Amino acid sequence: MLMPQAMIMAVEGKTYPVVSEENQKAIEKCKKKLRGLIQEKHCAPIVLRLAWHSAGTFDVKTKTGGPFGTIRHPVELAHGANNGLDIAVRLLEPIKAEFPIISYADLYQLAGVVAVEVTGGLRYPSILEDRSVPYLSLVVLPDKTDPPPEGRLTDATKGSDHLRDVFGHMGLSDKDIVALSGGYTFGRCHKERSGQVDVRI
Repeated sequence: MLMPQAMIMAVEGKTYPVVSEENQKAIEKCKKKLRGLIQEKHCAPIVLRLAWHSAGTFDVKTKTGGPFGTIRHPVELAHGANNGLDIAVRLLEPIKAEFPIISYADLYQLAGVVAVEVTGGLRYPSILEDRSVPYLSLVVLPDKTDPPPEGRLTDATKGSDHLRDVFGHMGLSDKDIVALSGGYTFGRCHKERSGQVDVRI
């Protein structure tokens, strides 16, 4: 969606669309709904996985893929790495229907943020609580329709060279790989989704 010039904000030399007050209020209400859903359904791990697998398809060289809501489409949901994520998409659909002003792209990333907060992780200040942080008023991700090609996410059966290749396409370093890999300890394995068996010691 093209934004009028008055709705563009410059931050550190980059320009971003500015979110309307109506959208900001919807985001805050949506966060409360997401918090309730995630606590009630105990679905934080799969919701975080949805957010990550949506964002994790970004390719820094071609500027394709990324968190633009395409993961809801059957073609992308059918990618091997996305096994079981249709569950998360279905769980979030009633909230999307309640907040049509919020894109699927923003909803999935917001759900990931709330999943981290609900499980005791870092709490991000509310857009309405702290307008002094420019990035917090910039939650505008448009929905796209063309899914990225399969193969942009990690395969648990492959080694470190594969990880470097996949994360390298995103422009991430070994340090980033280690930090993000901690997300794989969140929740448990489901053989029908990942092919891996959950082993508790």
